[in-house]
Amino acid sequence: MYNEPANCDVDYKKVRLKGRGAQGRATGHQLIQVIILTTLISWISANRPPRFAIDGQSEIVLRLKESPETKVGTHIYTLKGFDPDNDPLTFGKRNSHDSEIIRIENTGGNEAKVYLAKELDREVQDEYAIVLTLTDSHYSDPNYVTQSFLLLVEDINDNVPTFLPYQNAIEIPEGSPPGVVSTLEATDADEGAYGQVVYYLQELDGDNDVFSIATHQGKGILKLELELDYERKSLYQLRILAIDRANQGPINTGTAAILVKVKDLEDQPPEFVEVQAVARIAEDAPIGTRVLRVRAIDGDRGINNPIVYGLEANDLFDINPQTGIVRTLTDLDREEESDQVNGAHILRISATELSKSNTQIAPITVRTEVTVIVSDVNDEIPTFGEQMYRCEVNENAQTNTPLNFIDQDIQNLVFDHDEGNNGTFRLFLDPPNDLFEIVPELAVNEANFMLRVKNSKSLDFEQFTEINFTIFAREIDEPSRYSSAHVQIFIRDQNDNFPEFSQAIYNASVLENSDQGTMVTQVQAVDVDSGDFGTMGIRYTNLRGGIAHLLHLNPITGIITIRQPGGSAFDREIISRHYLTVEAIDSVGLGNRNTAQIIIDIEDVNDNAPTFPQRQYETKLLENQPEFETPLQLEARDADLNGTENSQVTYEIVEGMYRSNFTIDPQSGLLRPLHRFDFEELGDRRSEGSSSSIREIDLLVRARDSGIPMLSTVVPVLIYVQDVNDNPPIFQRSFYAKTVAEDLPGGSPVLEVNAIDRDGSSPNNAVVYRIQTGAGDKYIINSETGVISVAQGANLDPDLTDNKQTLYTLTVLALDGGLGNSQLMTTCTVNISIQDVNNKPPVLSDMPALKILENTLVGTQVYRLQASDPDLNAILRYKLNPEHCEARNEEGALVKSTEYDFLGAFEVDAIDGSLKVIKLIDRERVEHIKLAITVEDLAAAKGRQMTEGFLIIQVLDENDNNPKFKQPFYRQSITENSINGAMIVNVLASDVDKNRTITYALEGNPIYRSLMHLDPQTGEIVVASKIDHEQHQWLNFSVRATDSGVPPRSSLVDVYVTVLDENDNNPYFVGGSKNYSISESAPPGTRIATLQAADADSGDFGKITFLMDRISSQGKFTIDADTGVLTVADRLDRESKDSYNLVIEAWDNYQFGFLAGESRNAFKQVFISILDENDNPPEVSLPRSCVLITEYHELHEKVASIAGKDADNPSTPNGRLDFSITQGNKDGTFELRQVDPWNAQIFASKSLRNRYGNYSLTITTRDLGVPANIVHNTLDICVSDFNDHAPVFVRPLHNTTVRVPENATVGTLILQAQASDADMGQNALVRYRLKPDPLGSYKMFEVDANTGELFLREPLNREKQKIHEIRIEAYDQGLPTSLSSDLDLTIYVRNVNDYEPQFIVNEINVNFTEHADPGAERIRLPDTIDKDQLDLDDPNEAPSQVCYFIVGGNEEGYFRLDPEMHVLSVERELDREVVANFTLLVRATENCRNDSSHAAEKRRRMSIEITNRVGGFVHHQQNAFDRYKHSRELRSAESELDLEYEPGEDMVSYENYDALEEPARDYHPESDSTIIKVKVRVLDINDNPPRFRSKVFTGGITTNADFGLKFMRVEATDADEGENGRIGYYQIGEIRQTLSEGLENVKKAPFLLDPETGEVQLNFDPQKGMKGYFDFVVLANDTLGMRDIAHVFIYLLREDQKVRFVFRLQPDELRARVDTFRDTLGNITESIVNIDEIKVHENKDGSVDKTKTDLYMHLVEREDNSIYEVGEVLKLIDSHIESLDGLFKDLNVLDTQPAEAQLLTAGPARGPLFVWLVFTNLFLATLLVVTLALCASQRSGYRRQLRAAKVNIFRGHSSLSLQHTQEPATRVPNTNKHSVQGSNPIWLKGYENEWFKTDDNGSIGGQDSLDDNFLAVATQDMQETLKGTAKLFSSSNDLNRSFNLYNQIDKLTNNAHILARKLETTEL
Repeated sequence: MYNEPANCDVDYKKVRLKGRGAQGRATGHQLIQVIILTTLISWISANRPPRFAIDGQSEIVLRLKESPETKVGTHIYTLKGFDPDNDPLTFGKRNSHDSEIIRIENTGGNEAKVYLAKELDREVQDEYAIVLTLTDSHYSDPNYVTQSFLLLVEDINDNVPTFLPYQNAIEIPEGSPPGVVSTLEATDADEGAYGQVVYYLQELDGDNDVFSIATHQGKGILKLELELDYERKSLYQLRILAIDRANQGPINTGTAAILVKVKDLEDQPPEFVEVQAVARIAEDAPIGTRVLRVRAIDGDRGINNPIVYGLEANDLFDINPQTGIVRTLTDLDREEESDQVNGAHILRISATELSKSNTQIAPITVRTEVTVIVSDVNDEIPTFGEQMYRCEVNENAQTNTPLNFIDQDIQNLVFDHDEGNNGTFRLFLDPPNDLFEIVPELAVNEANFMLRVKNSKSLDFEQFTEINFTIFAREIDEPSRYSSAHVQIFIRDQNDNFPEFSQAIYNASVLENSDQGTMVTQVQAVDVDSGDFGTMGIRYTNLRGGIAHLLHLNPITGIITIRQPGGSAFDREIISRHYLTVEAIDSVGLGNRNTAQIIIDIEDVNDNAPTFPQRQYETKLLENQPEFETPLQLEARDADLNGTENSQVTYEIVEGMYRSNFTIDPQSGLLRPLHRFDFEELGDRRSEGSSSSIREIDLLVRARDSGIPMLSTVVPVLIYVQDVNDNPPIFQRSFYAKTVAEDLPGGSPVLEVNAIDRDGSSPNNAVVYRIQTGAGDKYIINSETGVISVAQGANLDPDLTDNKQTLYTLTVLALDGGLGNSQLMTTCTVNISIQDVNNKPPVLSDMPALKILENTLVGTQVYRLQASDPDLNAILRYKLNPEHCEARNEEGALVKSTEYDFLGAFEVDAIDGSLKVIKLIDRERVEHIKLAITVEDLAAAKGRQMTEGFLIIQVLDENDNNPKFKQPFYRQSITENSINGAMIVNVLASDVDKNRTITYALEGNPIYRSLMHLDPQTGEIVVASKIDHEQHQWLNFSVRATDSGVPPRSSLVDVYVTVLDENDNNPYFVGGSKNYSISESAPPGTRIATLQAADADSGDFGKITFLMDRISSQGKFTIDADTGVLTVADRLDRESKDSYNLVIEAWDNYQFGFLAGESRNAFKQVFISILDENDNPPEVSLPRSCVLITEYHELHEKVASIAGKDADNPSTPNGRLDFSITQGNKDGTFELRQVDPWNAQIFASKSLRNRYGNYSLTITTRDLGVPANIVHNTLDICVSDFNDHAPVFVRPLHNTTVRVPENATVGTLILQAQASDADMGQNALVRYRLKPDPLGSYKMFEVDANTGELFLREPLNREKQKIHEIRIEAYDQGLPTSLSSDLDLTIYVRNVNDYEPQFIVNEINVNFTEHADPGAERIRLPDTIDKDQLDLDDPNEAPSQVCYFIVGGNEEGYFRLDPEMHVLSVERELDREVVANFTLLVRATENCRNDSSHAAEKRRRMSIEITNRVGGFVHHQQNAFDRYKHSRELRSAESELDLEYEPGEDMVSYENYDALEEPARDYHPESDSTIIKVKVRVLDINDNPPRFRSKVFTGGITTNADFGLKFMRVEATDADEGENGRIGYYQIGEIRQTLSEGLENVKKAPFLLDPETGEVQLNFDPQKGMKGYFDFVVLANDTLGMRDIAHVFIYLLREDQKVRFVFRLQPDELRARVDTFRDTLGNITESIVNIDEIKVHENKDGSVDKTKTDLYMHLVEREDNSIYEVGEVLKLIDSHIESLDGLFKDLNVLDTQPAEAQLLTAGPARGPLFVWLVFTNLFLATLLVVTLALCASQRSGYRRQLRAAKVNIFRGHSSLSLQHTQEPATRVPNTNKHSVQGSNPIWLKGYENEWFKTDDNGSIGGQDSLDDNFLAVATQDMQETLKGTAKLFSSSNDLNRSFNLYNQIDKLTNNAHILARKLETTEL
């Protein structure tokens, strides 16, 4: 490029040659210059050619993708050029065939754009050579240049491979070897990878492994890979795909179809297609009857040779060789013994193929089997084995209990040999009853029946003893065929009824203190059983209860009498009611038992006198009052029965001097005075001269009951009569008078008054004097003597008073000593006259400051002077004093009278004091004048009396100048949306006049004025409302300034304000939401819509940028950021997603403001629906396996369901399907019914009987789109034979009873069941299983599924279940339904003695009373049960004796147990307070001689017996059971103990039985049922008084506590329990106040005591300033009157006297240990410690730390009961630091500090800048103070620090105490005895436990921390310790290393007490 300027200006100059010499010298040079200049001018003036800007390239080469990748109209290139002459350029092209492909558009300047004009197709033309032209626009000689332009077209994959002609149908014989079948070739016009073709193979039915195709030299080689089989598949449809090898973009595919036919050969045998597996025929059918038909076809379907049939040798049946029909040859007989099973004959049929060709070597034959069943004929009736059966059964026998046959060799058998229903009969009873039943109810052929109990509840011996009925067996098909047998049943009686008491509850009563033998009550019971089982055998026993040992029960009559009288049991006041139980046992005390309750009420006897709860009663009576100050009600309690005369109490006064003056209510005990008392009269009669205010009256009151005999009690009553101030003082004279001179000096007496008071006690009769009114501070009175004197310093001069007072009238009070409102007074009058003296100077009245105008007229009076003289007859004269007058000008400069005669301007009249102006005044010369005025009294008696005053005069100015602004106009700018109050501009104006107070006002457009606010005083203009740039780009207005003159003057100024724009408007979309639709085949780049948005802002703030949410578009769409054009970005698939909800964003200022967060946006949703194309084939769901149906399948029942789906739109034909059967249904056996467009069902179109076999149907599915997509599927249907015979049991017979010993081992074979099935094949395969029964007996056994063998699965337990009825099911494997039959068996368990006696409960609870006599209380323990039931077949078997022994818990010998009677009693006296509960382990055993109860015993060998009609077989099984082991199974079957015990030889008696003699083992009643746990509870009696926890209780309340606050609790404990331990709390005596201040108004009791909880409640309102402490006595008593007393001290304190301890404990943990902490701290500090509050810790930021607890307390000095201040407490803790170390660390004390901190207050906020400056100054000042303090403390505190360090390191002695490393290091918060002001050295680390380090309480440790360094060395050896110590003391104390200054400033500002304590903290 050229850099010369475009235009050059040349200056021409004329040269004149002077002289020849000069011309000769200059000629050469000038000529050269002219030539160069001419050349240059001509060069500049020539038109130079333009050039293409191609960066040195010779040719422009452009590569473009062929269309449609590059669309017509696409901008493909930009041409650039330049011209040295800067002429305009024009780009063009030479016309040619190739140049038509482009279009050039000149854009002006030096550029042009090249566009594509036609579509590019590489296959037509792959390059274009074009010549471009460039012409300048020079007006005279345009230049023209050319440039070569080469356009190369790049290929895209836009051509589909095309197959060359090929063979589309090929036939291949089956069995052909693999090899090449055919060759195919396809071509692609594209180049490169786009034109290379690869071949793939698809078989339409999915058999892709039979054929293959390979690509070789561009051709497809089709090969056969597997051997073909015509019978498997006869036709293959191959699809050959030719696919190009495009590596990117779309891939094109070409398709070729080849049909391969398989040629059939004779290689398959015939196939049976119709075989009836089972056929039935009656045995009386005639000869030649058709039985069944079979049909077979040639296996080679393509050949289909004829078939002949044959039948193996058979005398009964024959077959037709051509048709396959089987017929009978002779008569049939089912009972004939031949080759048949249960009438079934198996026929073997053959089918032989007859070949039509000569290639077959031998005929091919196949065989099949069919079953022919000969039906039976009914010819027998059911028959019983016996004609009569006799049975017996116990009454109440369990349901299903079998009846025992009495006769021997009885045959309980019934049989019928017919087949099927002909041999099926029903068993039943006649007449029917609900007592018994016969099983089975239904039997086939032969069965053992059993009679068993059906309803055990109705089987009652008491109702009937014998039952008779008949049993019948009747065929089910022919009711007329039956037989019967008679049954006689005998009922045996059992002890099944319990004794019944005549009353469920017996209520009896007896007088307390009754004698021995007194009858209490009688109990009676009856039993409906017979003999000893009934009422005759009832015995009464087991009388139990609290007083059972004191009573006697007659076991025969049931009469209960008193055995042992007296004691607390028969004292109604102790126990008024007793509950007992009694048992009635039948069978002479050995049978069933029942229990009744006995309630014995103790009737009352008057044996208790009334008692008063107090020893004496006190009350107060005020003089002249009708009632006591507090009502006095006496209450006596009588322990006798309430509501009776024995407890009815009456009251009377029996003694006292003044008893006639009082009365008492005889019922309520309310004591009242009869009249008012006069204290003075009472004193005159009793104690003359006494000055006491209280006098006593003594009474004696008696309380008596109304019982017989009457009992009474007396109590003294002390009444305090208190004097009341009821007599006022009396003056001797009511009026006094005196005259005095006005100059009488102070202190001089004037006169004396006197009064007396007649009250009887002090201070009521003491008189004091007061001046009530009239003294005027001039007089005082002596309060004791009544002398009135002149007050010291008082002046009686009347002139000094306001109204010249010459007479004083005083009212004098005489007051007595009464308190408060009771104080009485009397008045008298005293007159004092004052005599005047003239001795005072005149007085000038106050003169105001005068203001006069400078132009005031001459002669004008401006003021009049006024003076006064307090003396009488004064003469006053006025004048000016020139010496004291002065004047000043406006600037304040002094004006001399010589410069300006200001005094000559005024004149004063000497007599009346008038001041006049006598000449004009000039304000500019003088503005302020001060005149000195003198007034003199000419009548003064002594000397001159004069007074001087000053009059101030101000000369006022006139308003004659307008205000003036500082600027001629104001110009300012402000951004829109500025906040209200933002400054816009400040206009200022000034005025040279005195009227300089200027006010400002806005003028102009009212809209503009509404947007701004002008301060009328300061001229500040601020924003008043929102200013919007979009509405106002500028604001123009005026401001008027007005002065305060009269009349006012003003001026105007213009103000111009420019409003700057902000991005304050969101973009918005034009138009609402729209929905668009586009086809799923739309290619990328397809334009969908153009979105528009706008923004009200301007510039970049209004420029819109469009963005799209990637998640919503999923990469399928894109939008142009500038234009908003929405296009397709990727291939669409409606089946994957049929719609898109796009989120479009419109952003303003995106380029410059997005990253800075200064952009705004708007959102819009665009919904795009994808239109469907038919591009998906149908998908069909069929059963994968063969659909199995039977030949009896119903026509209306579906065979299979077909479900189809198409991914295309189901609402269009593309997604709807059509189903059809295209192959495999030649005979039309099946039909297809289409349910809806996507579902179809297959049904049988005709009966399938004898059509069993396999069918393969080809289901063709096509959609309804264009073109349609078609798929083929195969459905296999298998028609099978029908199972119609159930298995039949062969053995054992039905209802067989098997007897098995209960000790049979698990796995024992009991029997083997066998059943047969008349079906054939799988239908005849029999399996066995057990069927569940309601009792769960089937779980005890298991049966082998294949063999039918029955085994024992679980151990038998006869005591749990004696009879097991099980049912074995035999079922075949037939399809579709398995048939089955049942076999009922009865398993009878024979008895074996295998259990010890067992308790039915784990534990029981019994009660014994403490301190009761040994043996007085007896309790019988519950009986055991023996699970070994007696065998009724052995009448000699009887139950064994069971003995009880204590085997644990009686080591101290407190109890005794009778082994045989099972009675537990007390051997030693019990004390509940020593031991309240005992746990005894009692063992039950049948070895009463104390043999080893676990010795092995001989067991009976028992066998399994099976009884039935045919005969039984016996299995001998032997097994020994451990009785002890199995005894544990009663309560816990899982806790068996595998223990073995050897038989012992030594015998001991049960009297000496001890658990120590048993083998050492633990007893577990939960797992050992022979052991019972007896929990003995010792019942309490009231034998312990309450005891206070402490004899002294202390507490404190703050002066800001609320009324009613419960702040402490007095607590007492009583060792007794229940009502005996219930404690009541009472306050006795008065509450005394000590060292009290401010408590005079507390009249009522200051505290209340809760009688139930002992909580002390505040009963007054504390106020600030109150001091002192209270003390009173509290009493605790229980229900019996036992008591204890304690002293209570309560202290008044301030909130700032509390100390807060911070613990690393939770509140509950601290409360459990707070007593220890308080007591220890109090003992060590020798002070009283009161706990105030416990609460969860709060950090400084207000958050709660639940791991810490704050404890608030205060300490009290024990000697003077004064409360310690916080500083004193901290010092006290410091002084005892070593003693408290262990306590603090044991309780994890983290910190000690005052409970309240006085926060440093800050002033009101004065703006952020001011606050920041104040905070900065405070920070710097604090930093300076802290730094100076720390530096100063280094030297002075060094010795203190060293001594503090020795507390930890050199403890114990002066040397290291490392020999005792277990001694803890002292780390106590805020304490160190060597520190100053009670704190650790500031460079020590704060106290904390090492495992807790939090920001809130943890100190900042560093290298210089003595605690950390010592802890580090204390665990090492001596050498390491010395090294660590040396390092410790050699380190420098760098405070900045671990000193967080900001943290400390925060603490200093938030904890003012820290400054007061000189930085007392370890937190620094």
